[in-house]
Amino acid sequence: MKRIKSACLQQTLHFMLKEDLRHEDAVRSVKEDLAAYRLQLERSKTRYRIDSEEEQPDGSIIVKIRKQYNSYDCGDYLD
Repeated sequence: MKRIKSACLQQTLHFMLKEDLRHEDAVRSVKEDLAAYRLQLERSKTRYRIDSEEEQPDGSIIVKIRKQYNSYDCGDYLD
């Protein structure tokens, strides 16, 4: 039998511009989406670490994140 001792995810998320909005509104929307994503992680008490957050020339944002998977222990992965 096997048991999971620890589990974490490493993700690269691309918060892309919405094509049906003006550029300024789309950039604002991307920033709001990222803020909402962070708030959702905090509310769900998910442990996470943002390794990088890069704004692209078009205004979209690429985020590299490590986060807790479900409620499993992350060991020293997020330290």
